[in-house]
Amino acid sequence: MPHLAYNIPFKTSFFSLVFLWLFLYNSSINQAQIQCTAQDKTLVLEKLTYFKSLKQFDELTINETAVKVGKSFLGTEYVAKTLDINENGEELVINLHGLDCTTFLENVLVFSRLIKQGKYEFEDYVRELELVRYRDGKVENYNSRLHYFSDWLYENEQKGLIKQKSKTIAQTPFKNDLNFMTNNRDKYVQLGNEVNYEELKSTEKTFTSRNYYYIPKEVIKDHEKEIKNGDLIAITTNIKGLDIVHVGFAIHQNGRLHLLHASSKQKKVVISTKPLHDYLAPTKYQTGIMVAEILSPRPVHLEK
Repeated sequence: MPHLAYNIPFKTSFFSLVFLWLFLYNSSINQAQIQCTAQDKTLVLEKLTYFKSLKQFDELTINETAVKVGKSFLGTEYVAKTLDINENGEELVINLHGLDCTTFLENVLVFSRLIKQGKYEFEDYVRELELVRYRDGKVENYNSRLHYFSDWLYENEQKGLIKQKSKTIAQTPFKNDLNFMTNNRDKYVQLGNEVNYEELKSTEKTFTSRNYYYIPKEVIKDHEKEIKNGDLIAITTNIKGLDIVHVGFAIHQNGRLHLLHASSKQKKVVISTKPLHDYLAPTKYQTGIMVAEILSPRPVHLEK
C-alpha cells in the first residue's frame, strides 16, 4: 500500500548494523532475491515452531486461525516503509521485528495459510510471502509488488487466496482512479528511476476498468454481523488518486466490531479500543471499508 507523508520514516541505518542474507532460491520461488536479518529468520522459525506445536488450529477455520495468529503479534513494534530499503532493486524483504499495517496483514495471512497446509519450513514461508505480496506471485521488479491495496485484493482474489465481499454487504461502488504514487513520485525513492515510474504509471491505468465496492463508514454499524472474525479490513479514503490508507483484521469484542492492526499512532500491533464504526467516524479522509474473507488454501497454478 502506498505510504503517505505522515507515516513514520524508516531508519535505514538500522540495517547497517545487522548481517543481511542476500541469496537466491530455486525456480519454484522464481529465484527471488531475499533480504532477511538473522534476527528475522530466527523470528520466522520460532513462529513456525510455535504454531506447529499448537493442536488447537486443527479445529479452527482459516479466519479463526488468522485471529489467533494476529494476536500472537500483539505488541510488535510498528515500523513504516520496511519494504523500501533497497533503492537499486526489488527484493523479498522478510521483517517480523517491525511491521506496518500491510506487512502485518500479509504475515498473518501467510502464517495462517501455512498452518492450514501443514507447512512449517522457512522455505515454505518464503514462497508463501512471495505469492501474497507480488503480482502473479513473482518478485521481478519494483512494479511487480502490489503497492495499491485494492490491486492487492484483486490479484490475491485471482490467485484464490481471498474473496472480496463488500459488494454483497453494501453494494456501494468505489471509484478506483489511482495515480497517487506517480503524481507524488518525490515521496518514493524508487520512482526516481524512470523505468519504474513509467511501468507503474502504465499499471495504474489498468485499475480504472475494475469494479470495486465498499461499505461507507456511516453504515458500518448496520453491517457488523455480516463481517466475520478474521476478515480482512481495508479502510478507504477520499485522498485524490489513492484507494486505501490502512488495513487490518476484523475482530468482534463485547458484541461490536473492532480492528486488529499495526497502529502508527500507538506504535505497535493492537486491537482498537473503539469499535470500528466509532474509530473511523472523526477522520474525514477515511470514508469506509472494503472487506474480504480468507479462503482455505487450495493449489494455486501460476504461469512459470
